[in-house]
Amino acid sequence: MPYYFLLMAVLVVIDQTVKYITVQNIGLNQVHEFIPSILSFTNLRNNGAAWSILSGQQWLFTIITIIALVVLGYFLWHFRASKMYGFSIAFILAGTIGNFIDRIRLGYVVDMFQLDFINFPIFNIADSCLTIGVIWLIITVWLEGDDENAK
Repeated sequence: MPYYFLLMAVLVVIDQTVKYITVQNIGLNQVHEFIPSILSFTNLRNNGAAWSILSGQQWLFTIITIIALVVLGYFLWHFRASKMYGFSIAFILAGTIGNFIDRIRLGYVVDMFQLDFINFPIFNIADSCLTIGVIWLIITVWLEGDDENAK
């Protein structure tokens, strides 16, 4: 189980480092094209969820995050023997913690990756960890379900 915590720590450090570098090097709301028509870097303050949904509701995000951390912590403990479940939950926890640090410390989340070829929310490493973790968890549940049906 220590490797789950190590993974979470590494992912949170990467997330916070990229956010720090972004804030130090890109002006607020400025966009720097990286791969033309595909990916740009920006510095956006998001005090809501994806697409700035529920903007300014930090108290709500704080409550939801605390509940999510407790529930995810329980599931990580419960499924600690299953690496597939454990690693997926560790990614979700890392993403949750990364954005929670921003909300507590700054009052908003720093987002920086902008996909230029699609109308998609600007996101950060923590958001990517959440997405990877959820997809991994869905695949794990699906594969586990197939194993159950095969018996």
